[in-house]
Amino acid sequence: MTLKDYAQSYGDSTAAFIEAVGMVTPENIDKADHAGWTPRQIIHHMADSESQSAARLRRILAQPGTQILGYDESAWSECEALGYRTLPIENSFAMYKASRASSLEILNNLKESDLEKFAIHSERGNFSVEDWLRVYSKHPVDHANQLREAIGE
Repeated sequence: MTLKDYAQSYGDSTAAFIEAVGMVTPENIDKADHAGWTPRQIIHHMADSESQSAARLRRILAQPGTQILGYDESAWSECEALGYRTLPIENSFAMYKASRASSLEILNNLKESDLEKFAIHSERGNFSVEDWLRVYSKHPVDHANQLREAIGE
C-alpha cells in the first residue's frame, strides 16, 4: 500500500466510527454488546486509544527507536475515575475526532520513507509508522461494528 492509500483508509475508518456514533441515542447508550461493552464505554475507550495513538505516531516520527508503552484497556475501562460507565460522551467524542484529524494532517505530510520509522512498543516490539497505520486504520471500524451490535443495528 502507498502512503496515500493508508491515509485514505485511515480517514475512511475515522468516518465509519463517526457514523456509528451518530446512531447512539440516550435510549441505547448504555445497552451492552455480547462482550458487555456499552456504546458509552466504547466511545470513552476510543478517545483514550486515539489520544495514545496520536502520541505514539509523533514519538515514532520525532524520536525513532525510542520506547512507546502499551496500556491495559480493561484497567482503564474499569477505573471509576475515568468514568467509562458514567460520564457523558461529548468530550470524549470530540477528543476522538480531534486526535484523528490532527493525525491525518500529519499522515498527509509524510514521505513514503517515513513508513519505515519505528519505535519499540513495550508489548509488540518494533512498531513502525506502517504498523501504526495498519492498527489504527482497522481499530475504528472494529469498534464501529461493536457499536452497531450493541445498539442492535
